[in-house]
Amino acid sequence: MKSELKNKFTLRLRSSSDKWIDSGFKNLSVAMAATVAIVLFSILLVVFLESKASIQNYGLNFLITSEWDPINNSYGAFTAIYGTVVTSLVSLLIAIPLGIGTAILLTEQILPRQITEIIGLMVELLAAIPSVVLGLWAVFVMEPFIRPLLNYIHIHFGWLPLFSTEAVGPGLAPAILILVVMILPIITAISRDSLEQVPNRLREAAYGVGATRWCSLFNVILPAAISGITGGILLALGRAIGETMAVTMIIGNSNNFSWSLFAPGYTISALLANQFGEADGSQISSLMYAAFILMIMTLIINILAQWLVKKLSLKY
Repeated sequence: MKSELKNKFTLRLRSSSDKWIDSGFKNLSVAMAATVAIVLFSILLVVFLESKASIQNYGLNFLITSEWDPINNSYGAFTAIYGTVVTSLVSLLIAIPLGIGTAILLTEQILPRQITEIIGLMVELLAAIPSVVLGLWAVFVMEPFIRPLLNYIHIHFGWLPLFSTEAVGPGLAPAILILVVMILPIITAISRDSLEQVPNRLREAAYGVGATRWCSLFNVILPAAISGITGGILLALGRAIGETMAVTMIIGNSNNFSWSLFAPGYTISALLANQFGEADGSQISSLMYAAFILMIMTLIINILAQWLVKKLSLKY
C-alpha cells in the first residue's frame, strides 16, 4: 500500500514538474521571439526617425533622381537603387542554375563519392572566405582576367544599352560576378539539404513505374524539394542585396547613372559604407533614407520568401 502511494506521489510530482518545465520553456521561447521582433522593429523605427527630415524634403523624388551633392544639399539614390537591384537580380539568375546543378551533382551520385565529397568541401570553404578577401581577389585577379571578354561583348553588342560602354576597370559586371561567387554556396547548401530530405520512397516509386533517373529528378524529386530550394534562393537574394565590402571594392563607386553593366556604379550598401564616416547634417538624414529603403527591400524579400515556402509546401 505504501509503495503504491509512493508511486502515485512520484508520478504526480513528475507530472507537475514536466508541466512546469513545459510552461517555462514556452514562456522563454515566446520571450526570445518577442525580443527578436522588438529589436527588428526598433532598428526600423530608429532608421525611419533619423531619415524623416530627408523624407520630408525630397519625398519620392529621392527614388528617381541620381544627383548626390552634399555641397548644395541635393540628394537622390536612383543610381544606388538601380545598382542594388541589377547586381542582385543578375547575380541570382547566374547563381541559380549553378547552385542547383551543383546540388544535384552532390546528391544524385553522378560522380564517385570521393569526388563529390571534395566538391562539397570546396563549396563549404568558399562560403567561409571573408568578403574583403573576395573583394581583393576580384580587384587584382578577376576583373583584369574578364576585361577582354567584356570588351569583346561591347564591340559586338555595344548597340544594346546594357553593353554600351567600354570595360576599363571596376563596374557593375565585376560586382555581379563576385556576388555570384558569394551567394553560390548558400543556394548550393540549401538546395542540397532540400534534395537529401526528399523521402527515398518517392524515388523508388518513380523507378517502379519505369521512370529514368532524370525523369524522376525533374518530375518527382525537384518538385518535392522546391519549397526549400525557393527559400534558399530568396535567402541568397537577401544576401546579395545587403553585401557591402566586396561590392564596394569592385563596383567603381560612381554616382553617375548609366544603363551599361560595364560602367562603374553604386549600391546602397556601398553608398553607406563610403560616405557615412564623414557625413554630417542633411547628408546623414539622406543616408538614413537610403538605409531605410534597403531595409524595406530586405523585409519584402523575407516576407515573400516565407509566403512562397508555405505556398509551395502546401502544394507538394
